[in-house]
Amino acid sequence: MKRLITLFFAFTTLFANAQVNNTELPDPKPGPQEAWRQLSKPTLGWGSIDVRYSRSQVPQTTAKSPLLRAWRGERVSAQAVLATPKALQRVSFSVSDLKNGRNVIPASAIRKYFVRYVIADSYRDRNDTCLVADRLDHVGELQVDANTARPIWLDIRVPADAAAGTYKGTLTVNCDGKRLSLPLQLQVAARTLPAPKDWSFHLDLWQNPYAVARYFQVPLWSQQHFDLMRPSMELLAAAGQKVITCSVINRPWNGQTYDPFESMIGKMKHLDGTWSYDYSVFDRWVEFMMSCGITEQIDCYTLVPWHNRFDYYDCASNSVRYITSKAGEQAYYDFIAPFLRDLSKHLRQKGWFDRTYIAMDERPAAQMDAVWRIIQEVDPEFKIEGAANYNIESESADRIDDLSVGVHYNLIKGEALERRKAKGQKITFYTCCTSEWPNTFTFSRPAEATYLCLHALTCGYDGYLRWAYNSWPPQPNQNSRYRSKDWASGDSFLAYPEGSSIRMERLTEGIQDFEKVRLLRPTLTPAQQKQLDEVLDLFTPGKFKTDEDAAGMVRQLNDLLWKFSK
Repeated sequence: MKRLITLFFAFTTLFANAQVNNTELPDPKPGPQEAWRQLSKPTLGWGSIDVRYSRSQVPQTTAKSPLLRAWRGERVSAQAVLATPKALQRVSFSVSDLKNGRNVIPASAIRKYFVRYVIADSYRDRNDTCLVADRLDHVGELQVDANTARPIWLDIRVPADAAAGTYKGTLTVNCDGKRLSLPLQLQVAARTLPAPKDWSFHLDLWQNPYAVARYFQVPLWSQQHFDLMRPSMELLAAAGQKVITCSVINRPWNGQTYDPFESMIGKMKHLDGTWSYDYSVFDRWVEFMMSCGITEQIDCYTLVPWHNRFDYYDCASNSVRYITSKAGEQAYYDFIAPFLRDLSKHLRQKGWFDRTYIAMDERPAAQMDAVWRIIQEVDPEFKIEGAANYNIESESADRIDDLSVGVHYNLIKGEALERRKAKGQKITFYTCCTSEWPNTFTFSRPAEATYLCLHALTCGYDGYLRWAYNSWPPQPNQNSRYRSKDWASGDSFLAYPEGSSIRMERLTEGIQDFEKVRLLRPTLTPAQQKQLDEVLDLFTPGKFKTDEDAAGMVRQLNDLLWKFSK
């Protein structure tokens, strides 16, 4: 049967349009060039992590170190910008150890990236293209063209055992043998942030292993494939990801991604009408993700696909056959019920049942209710995960153990929210192509990603869901636009094939702020609680008026959290 399943997945090994390089495309809107004539030599200055700096315009920077503050165990970011009026053949940079007397945060705790540029569009006009700074590239050396800016991103990971105090060091950039340097200063509080695996924030970014195989042109589920996925999935685990995304039927979302999701579980109907199932891919994927540090939840998509079409291998005809049927119909029941029974048995044998959820995405309430009735018959201990883009009825919502509501569609609050919390049910919110801001598009202002996590906190939600962590378009390193003009650029991914993004780093920042508020609250006086609530009120629906607001809101909260951290 395993050979048949291998053939069943064969089409996913066709790797078209893969491109693994670091080439940047021309800037469609280079802007005025007069300011470059005022520069006689390369300059280096500190910028802001709230700004996406233009590659073709002289940046506004400062020589003064940014105000970096962190708890022990926290990650903080800084951005510097190199501007050069002449072409440079070899540009590299380093960061010294950060020292506080005899205490040292070693340079090895600082991850260093050149910020790379990708093509993006605008939310209101997909033909309105621009070049934006987003991809973080750990390459050690670059060529830099004349009259261009090149941002540099630092990810400082403060050791959990670091001594409190002020640490100082130096950022040094080597430009064709000439050195430019900037002072770097970091204040460390005596408080400690737990490890990401212990964060309470429920992060659910859907993974797409099929995109990785296509992009790197390696056989699906080969050892090469798993080796290439590991850095990206460990990056996700370091952000506190809780959920493993599993596709248990083919194309659960009707193939909307550039690389469609295929079934990780093979289904075979025998001559006598009985069924058997091959879990070899499913098991290996789950075990791999757990080895990367993502262990809390397994989401199985889906029993209610968008196309209502199910395939299986039929021994009688020696071919792949298809069933088209909706939940509530007899043909659907005859296909789904045996599968659910066997899945329940397999998950219990593996010891995974308690962490597994039957997941359904934006499906009509009537279909979700019909599936719920089948689940209750087959195994009422199955848990359910669901995303809803409509005002879901209270009874239906109460059946969903992990519910996610669209940021602009629905707001669960008051009695319904308290009832879920009392039952231990999760609730998150999600953004997608329908929300211009706040969001995580490649053209979104960086602080919007941080804002989203604090919005969850203020609304009483457990976390955040995004439909695509790494569903890449054909050439993500160069062009972040999707094939469909219905979706804005960057909607389908947060991480790049070889690393992180400004959006991903700022999202992680917001999750850390969520955790800091959770830990600080029990220690605050009534007056401090009032101060905190007043600032957190900024993150409630309706207070976000323009896409420029997020950075100021985040800075105001960070100032207050630092004050309470001393």
